[in-house]
Amino acid sequence: MALNIKGKSYFSRMILVTGGTGLVGAHLLLSLIEKGEKVRAIYRSQHKIDQVKLFFGTSGHGQLFGKISWAKADINDVPSLREAFCDVTHVYHAAAFISFDPNDYFRLKKANIEGTANIVNLCLDHGIEKLCYVSSIATLGDKEDGNTITEETPWNPDMDHNTYALSKYGAEMEVWRATQEGLDVVIVNPGLILGSGFYDSGSGKMIAEVAKGFKYRLDGVTGYVDVRDVATCMVELMNSAIKNERFILVSENWSFSMFCDEMAAQMNVTRPRIVLRPWMLSLAWRLDWLRWSFFRGERSLSKQNARSALAKSYYSNDKVRARLDHEFISVKAAISDIADNLKKGSERYISSS
Repeated sequence: MALNIKGKSYFSRMILVTGGTGLVGAHLLLSLIEKGEKVRAIYRSQHKIDQVKLFFGTSGHGQLFGKISWAKADINDVPSLREAFCDVTHVYHAAAFISFDPNDYFRLKKANIEGTANIVNLCLDHGIEKLCYVSSIATLGDKEDGNTITEETPWNPDMDHNTYALSKYGAEMEVWRATQEGLDVVIVNPGLILGSGFYDSGSGKMIAEVAKGFKYRLDGVTGYVDVRDVATCMVELMNSAIKNERFILVSENWSFSMFCDEMAAQMNVTRPRIVLRPWMLSLAWRLDWLRWSFFRGERSLSKQNARSALAKSYYSNDKVRARLDHEFISVKAAISDIADNLKKGSERYISSS
């Protein structure tokens, strides 16, 4: 419970954060600690904690790092999770496995669907007051006519979705199940998350490639959001009376070419000039499949991702702006912040969870 007196909060609750050693999780931990919350975060290896400590220090908040309580656990290891849930009242579930390789489906299912089911079941068992789940815009429906996608746009089960989207959609179904069993939840659906660090996973991998001078232009459009906005909205939603709703977290809808051009300008590298046509991507994913068939290893481009690269998806942030009175950091400002950190060499301070 929280008592608000003249804008100041006094908390008697304990918050558990999964995925605290990732990009969203690290910023979420900082936001919670700054507000004086009692926070416990799960981790799988010590070096992940060291990376978060370095992140806190690099961002000028090193003195706050020691306020985090750490518990070694895995979302697929129920016994370790039970210990982490001791005395917890609120849960932020940000842990996830990110991959767009079709061959990773079972790993994605294990981590994202079964892992989320474990978190949900423990929330129910321990009488948790509220759960915030970090989903993705990948679980939202599509509007092929170019109209704006909202929280109410239905998922189309007949579409050929990529494996990551399928796993996150399955995870959301576990969270919605929890609402039927009495658990209060909020779900956030961030767009492509922008933030410094974590350059070997998810959106960070893309940022690293673009910062080095990506050569190709793609006209596909999607929603982008600064990681600081994601953390802020999550905390505000959890501290509100809002429950059993989902919220799109997107600052602006940009084409990938626009993003690359802005990053190139900020990093003083050559702008991408080679326009990738649909037939090129169609050929590329087939050649990638052929390479994998003979040599195995990781897939670089799937049929679904080739299609997504050209899709023009526009997302609305009207709901969260209205309910929280939140103004998002612009994509240009987010890119500028990333570029500044890259120039300082701060990409060394953190890697993926």
